[in-house]
Amino acid sequence: MKQLYIPTLTGLGELSMDHCARILEESAARASVESANWPDRFPYKPLTSVYIAYSDAALHLLFRVHGNSLRACHTTDLSPVHEDSCVEFFVKQPESETYYNFEFNCIGTCKAARHQGCREQATDFSLSELKTIHRWSSLGHRAFKELTGLFTWDLCVRIPLSLLEVDPDNLPCKLMGNFYKCADKTDQPHYVSWSPVRTEKPDFHQPAYFGELLLCPNQIG
Repeated sequence: MKQLYIPTLTGLGELSMDHCARILEESAARASVESANWPDRFPYKPLTSVYIAYSDAALHLLFRVHGNSLRACHTTDLSPVHEDSCVEFFVKQPESETYYNFEFNCIGTCKAARHQGCREQATDFSLSELKTIHRWSSLGHRAFKELTGLFTWDLCVRIPLSLLEVDPDNLPCKLMGNFYKCADKTDQPHYVSWSPVRTEKPDFHQPAYFGELLLCPNQIG
């Protein structure tokens, strides 16, 4: 099982999101999203890294993607952002059947839900809850049709621990989760993960294949 040790970085919650992105790049844990789980059908693998840390009230993630094609057609939260150039974070508490998926296109539009053990048993987060997820994209927030070429982009997000039903004053020693990169409706659809997913066809809703996200008590910064 893959493991990632996640540090706590004090003061992240008070920073602007672009400043937060710089701190994460310097001091957060880094993971490569590089498992092409279905290489015969979907061999393309853009270079994708995620930097992650936590503060007293939130998880902070910076995704950095370098690859071909770029699509951002969706601008309304809860729209199907997986069709665009998309990064995703799935997470759960170790002993819980409930898991949470957070999906973002490259301009920060978010789709997120709570799941009771499987994809079908889902409850979308409300729009007011989604507004508590702060986001910054190096591409801005305006929609565009698919562009061809070679692109590098960053997306930084701040997810309140309260959305995961985690008590900031009583943090678990670990969470279970996975990071993904996909883009269903681009010229090069792909389905890449941090922790490998061993299913017959693309399916990110697989808590059995989550890795361990170990919350380090040491403070940095």
